[in-house]
Amino acid sequence: MEDKKRMRLYAVNTGIVRAGDDLVSTVLESLRRQNLTLEDNDVLALTSKLISYAENRLVKLDNIKPSTEAKKLAKRFELQPEFAELILRESDKIYGGVAKAVLTLKDEVLTANAGIDNKNAPEGYVVLWPIDASAWAERIREEIKQETDKKIAVLVIDSGLAPLRKGTGGLALAVAGFKPVRDQRGEKDIYGKPLVITQHAVADDLASAAHLLMGEAAEKTPIVLIKDAPVDFDDDVYGSVDMMMPFKECIFMSTFR
Repeated sequence: MEDKKRMRLYAVNTGIVRAGDDLVSTVLESLRRQNLTLEDNDVLALTSKLISYAENRLVKLDNIKPSTEAKKLAKRFELQPEFAELILRESDKIYGGVAKAVLTLKDEVLTANAGIDNKNAPEGYVVLWPIDASAWAERIREEIKQETDKKIAVLVIDSGLAPLRKGTGGLALAVAGFKPVRDQRGEKDIYGKPLVITQHAVADDLASAAHLLMGEAAEKTPIVLIKDAPVDFDDDVYGSVDMMMPFKECIFMSTFR
């Protein structure tokens, strides 16, 4: 019988990461502390908050002056007016929402509150999404190659929501080093029938596996090392737009527009 490799995931504890910390140094030192070594074709998954901290994308709410529109938004969805003001500034479009959560379009991704989060931010601060997650994914990949001589892939993730499903899962924001979507249209199923619309969201699947280990509270494990991932490695870099389903083809957006 063929000995197939099995994917293995390791949560990496970093302690508390602060704005301005050197990201690659933090990654490599955290791996060393846990006796984890990088090998060619490993995938390193990082939460987008690490990128945001590296970019100093922390905002003190006391420094934000809410507009009239922000006050209306805050009242409608039970938010702090300053938080609502940041949602207005950061989102590309606002669709609606529920108490404490506004459905927005941000960087071609449907997400709550334009990705702004007060979890794992200092008291009185919130964290914004990275300005350019894909550029950081490539930068981290290249710097790790220089430091370790290992050719790895990098996956930047955040938590995301699925319609009518409780809780958060993993959402890929950027990928460097493997194809984030596997187009299976035209392939055959077990009965020989061709697949018509199926595309496999490989990066999101991997993001969810990593997200399970990262957790959402005080785990301090914003990095997951993934070995033997069943992905198609390449040398390209992908952002949210490369994983976006066009509006007219999206079952949700097309239905509710």
